[in-house]
Amino acid sequence: MTAGRAARTPVLVAVAHGTRDPAGVRTVRQLLDQVRGLRPGLRVRAGFLGHADPGLAETLDDLRGTPVVVPLLLGTGYHVRTDIPAALAAAGFGRAPVARVLGPDPLLATALGDRLREAGWPGTARGGAVVLAAAGSRDPAANAATAEAARLLGVRLGCPVLPSYLGGASPTPAEAVVALRARGHRCTAVAPYLLAPGFFARRAADCGANITCAPLGAHETVARLVLRRYDEACFRAVPLVTPGRSPGRPPRTAAHPR
Repeated sequence: MTAGRAARTPVLVAVAHGTRDPAGVRTVRQLLDQVRGLRPGLRVRAGFLGHADPGLAETLDDLRGTPVVVPLLLGTGYHVRTDIPAALAAAGFGRAPVARVLGPDPLLATALGDRLREAGWPGTARGGAVVLAAAGSRDPAANAATAEAARLLGVRLGCPVLPSYLGGASPTPAEAVVALRARGHRCTAVAPYLLAPGFFARRAADCGANITCAPLGAHETVARLVLRRYDEACFRAVPLVTPGRSPGRPPRTAAHPR
């Protein structure tokens, strides 16, 4: 990508859950490095929803160019409906395109399958089954999306996959493990339906399964999905995303350079 084209191309603003865990922040940064590696010249900026820097408001305030927001989130919820639109409006980007969340998607099932194999998952040969451990929500639609992610993972693996929730809904991962063993599955694995290490990933690992794999993390397939969501949002917003103008924010004057 040439310098001139890069300057006219919308900036990918990746919005992630905040975390106090340095490993979680590091994982998000590694994922975005993979995104940059897959598309050299694309400007990629991170903005966290609390507990980590830079916050989304700071990222938007410092932004040069047109933003396209890609939530690094696995389901819809309060952040998507409220926090992100509020931050965009406050920064003068109220009409900026916001991409779909990452999940559910078959590419995430592919990445989780890889994580399970890395952790020693033997597949279906030993009567194995998997628990998909999501953060959970009080929003039935968000939990239904987790159930769909579990279905996609089951199709990918060719074995039973039960959705579970670390909060806001049931069953919990531990309850799902018990249910699978009651059905005769001798080898159970937990796949955290989470982007990065942190509090929820540690809780998912403590549920009595034989195997727990790593979260999705900085996986190339996830990076490709981030770019797919960015491209989809750019395509949908063609009338808004035009070279040299930020959607929703008036052009800056000479008296207020950025």
